[in-house]
Amino acid sequence: MDKNMIKDKLYKSILKSKDDIKKIGDEIYKTPETGFKEYITQKIVLKEFEKLGLKCQQLENIPGVKATIDTGKEGPSIALIGELDAVLCSQHPDSNNETGAVHACGHNIMIADIIGAAKGILDSGICDELVGKIHFIAVPAEEYLEMDFRSDLIKKGIIKYPTGKVELLHRGFFNDVDICVMIHAMPGNYKIGLESGSNGFIAKKIRYIGKAAHAASAPHNGINALYAANIGIMAVNSIRETFKEESCLRIHPIMTRGGDAVNVIPSDVHIETFIRGSNIHDVVEVNKKVNRALVGGAVAVGAKVEIEDTPGMFPFVVDKELTSIAKNVGLSLVHEEEITTFSPSKGSTDLGDISSVMPAIETCIGCLDGGLHSPDYKINDYDTAYVLGTKFLAGMAVELLYENGRQAKTIINEYIPIFKSKMEYFQYVDKLFSKNIFPKVDYMK
Repeated sequence: MDKNMIKDKLYKSILKSKDDIKKIGDEIYKTPETGFKEYITQKIVLKEFEKLGLKCQQLENIPGVKATIDTGKEGPSIALIGELDAVLCSQHPDSNNETGAVHACGHNIMIADIIGAAKGILDSGICDELVGKIHFIAVPAEEYLEMDFRSDLIKKGIIKYPTGKVELLHRGFFNDVDICVMIHAMPGNYKIGLESGSNGFIAKKIRYIGKAAHAASAPHNGINALYAANIGIMAVNSIRETFKEESCLRIHPIMTRGGDAVNVIPSDVHIETFIRGSNIHDVVEVNKKVNRALVGGAVAVGAKVEIEDTPGMFPFVVDKELTSIAKNVGLSLVHEEEITTFSPSKGSTDLGDISSVMPAIETCIGCLDGGLHSPDYKINDYDTAYVLGTKFLAGMAVELLYENGRQAKTIINEYIPIFKSKMEYFQYVDKLFSKNIFPKVDYMK
């Protein structure tokens, strides 16, 4: 069957299911859950895949679902990915009264659309025209939040990594995946937005440790951790001009604890920050410089500083050939003037980690008012959210797995990953976990 005929049959099938797809999205919207807690959402996903007759793979101790359509013919495997978690925005009118969670990042749309794509592919009967496998993966914990909770999961040995896609990559959910495809709802007047990549980051917790004393009568007996922290931040600001501009490096610290009482020399001061950039190797090098600057603040006043580094997300590297295919799929759905291309984002996604080892793409659909993670977030175009998004995902599957998977095979063979293997990636990322106290020696002796 001609590819355009296949798509036409597929899109008509999806259109018939648009009310069902929206219903799934609405149901998930009403039960927002944050990362590694998405068990109600997981039940919804399992229920919908089981309706389609698909067997699902789950994880024992964290949420995560993987369903597969096997064409029965040898070929590449692609994954259509959706994210289970909500964000925290207690000011949003639809947020959960107890947790403050709300689907103000559109992840409920993602999940509904991957389920809709599975239904459309099966109902249209187009599998005979494709090869390989199509996986539908619902991943937990994309949003980087509630880190004390995640740190506790790591300490208990429940998870090894703080973000969902990395944890699932570690557990083998992506072992039989060659290419990953996602959509993301966004504000804007366009219909299809082609991404150009995004920054990654290392997360840092900094604790300056001084010595308490009466701030008025005996300051000479104290060691002021707040002064040490201020000097450390100033030292970081003084080295910003050494950051490579082409790597879009960013550091944005906040002080979460500055002291206990006005008349007590601060002895325990806390700072948190991310170091972001578009090249992970440059992020690592800047992190070393930042650590040196932070230690300088401690040395200056005789304090200690504890620095804890955690790998956050790696830069998202978009495959150009996948982007070209995405544009062609977009042109089969909307007018050319409704398609736009974004500059690289300064934000981050854990799809970046996946893109470090295999081809991946996330394409935006413009269907929102307000801002992501904001009180004014709202869907303004349900057809774009639940019909166009679903059609796009399913259309990408057709493009990649038609003609014996020709286009998918080309992308796989020509892709140059940041890391040659998952093992090499994990060896690199594991070294980014660190917790040390500086300085190691007393410079006054």
